[in-house]
Amino acid sequence: MGHHNRHFAGDPHALEGVWSPPTMRISFCEEDYAVSRYFAEFISTLTNLAYVYYALVYMYGPGSKGLFSPRYDFMSISLLVLGIGSFAFHATLRQSMQFADELAMLGLVWSLLQGVLATGTKRDRILNWSMAVGFPLFSAFYISNGKIIYHASAFGLALVLITIRGHYLFLWRNPPFPEAKRVSWKKRGRRTLWLLLIGYALWNIDLEFCTELRSLRVKMGLPWAWVLELHGWWHVLTAVSASWFMDIVREVQEELRDGASLAGKDSESERLKEL
Repeated sequence: MGHHNRHFAGDPHALEGVWSPPTMRISFCEEDYAVSRYFAEFISTLTNLAYVYYALVYMYGPGSKGLFSPRYDFMSISLLVLGIGSFAFHATLRQSMQFADELAMLGLVWSLLQGVLATGTKRDRILNWSMAVGFPLFSAFYISNGKIIYHASAFGLALVLITIRGHYLFLWRNPPFPEAKRVSWKKRGRRTLWLLLIGYALWNIDLEFCTELRSLRVKMGLPWAWVLELHGWWHVLTAVSASWFMDIVREVQEELRDGASLAGKDSESERLKEL
């Protein structure tokens, strides 16, 4: 997201790849086609498999009914799509795949927003339809316009709304969730946030100190130089933190559904008593 206009062009092998020449508006510190002519940014491509891995862990974990009947939700699908979209972008550095990557990022945060806004009641249907209509409309607008500021603004707004909703659920909701669960969720949430911030810091170091990092990589040689491909670490750490946060959101959703179900039964009992 940050430093979106940084561009490390002119790599010696940039025009030797299968997908050359790059047509994207941005690139990162990893040298283009330095390892394989099929992957423009080798490490930044392969580390996107972390998103795919954590999506599949949920889909084929407890509750799955086999290879062709995985369990899934909006969040796991968005994580899978992000892995595929970002893989394609870093492998090709094509403009079309950059849109796929950016919209997949937005789709992920959109799914998390939907998850925290869901209440476990019939009103969720209105929420789901609104978000289902709003996302493709924004996507069409963004692709036609192409200005990164709109993507960044939408992404940032979604994060702000997730934060506000999280504060409501954990601090202001009445009746509150059971104390033990709130403590657990807040502790795991802080751990998730710290991991995300570390990943973001590494991404920005990769941008700010690219020249120095490239010099160190040359001195270290392969495969140890790959450790300093910090944008790849951003992929891995955000995949882990997104998976952890999704687990919290799913537990909150389950608690809300149980609460809504109990409230419905109590209401029905009261109605029957009045009869």
